[in-house]
Amino acid sequence: MQKVIAIDGPSASGKGTVAARVAAKLGWDYLDSGAIYRATALHVANQHIDFSNEDEIAQLAEHLPLRFQAGKILLADEDVSSTIRNEEVGMNASRIAAYAKVRAALLQRLRSFLTEKGLVADGRDIGSLIFPQAKLKIFLTASAQVRAERRAKQLNIACEGEAFERILNDIIARDKADASRPVAPLRQLPDAHLLDTSDLSIEESVQHILDLYQTVA
Repeated sequence: MQKVIAIDGPSASGKGTVAARVAAKLGWDYLDSGAIYRATALHVANQHIDFSNEDEIAQLAEHLPLRFQAGKILLADEDVSSTIRNEEVGMNASRIAAYAKVRAALLQRLRSFLTEKGLVADGRDIGSLIFPQAKLKIFLTASAQVRAERRAKQLNIACEGEAFERILNDIIARDKADASRPVAPLRQLPDAHLLDTSDLSIEESVQHILDLYQTVA
C-alpha cells in the first residue's frame, strides 16, 4: 500500500481545500493534480496551440515549465495561481485531460510527488490511475447547486442571476465531460469511501477523512 490519501471528486466539490487541510493535519505533502492540468491548458492557450492537436499538447505537457514555490504556482516563472482557476481554463483542462497521450506525459510527474513523508492528493483519477495502491481513497462530492454556490462565493458573485447560471451550467458541463471521457473517467471506485459535503463544513469534512484514515493506518 502507498502512503497516500487519494481524494477524487468533481469540480468545485471542495476537495482541494479539504485535501490541503488533511495534509497539514498529518504533516504530509499535498498535491493538487488539477493545477497541473489547468497549467497545461493555460500553456497550450498561451502557445496558441490548437486544442484538438493531441500530439502537440502531449509534447508540450512533457516539458511543462511548471514549479510550485512558496504556495504559488509558477508557469514559465509567472505566478498563475489565480489565472488557472477561471472557468475557461477549467473547461480546457477537462478537454485535454481526455487525451491519453497527455495523461501519459503527466503521469510520472504526478507520481514523483510521493515521498516517504506521505501524500494527500486530489484530482479526478488519483485513486484509479495515479496512486491505485493508495492506503485510503475518498470520493468527495456535493450537489451541482451547492458547488456552484461555493464557486460563486469564491468569485464574489451573487448566487442567482445570469452570472451564477453560467457557473452552474459550466459545472454541469464539466461533470459530464469528466465522467464520459474514454480515458480515466471520473467515477467512484468500489474501494473508495463516498463523502458528500453538501451539508458539511470544511472542518467536518476534514475530520471525517482523518477518522477514516485512523481505521486503515
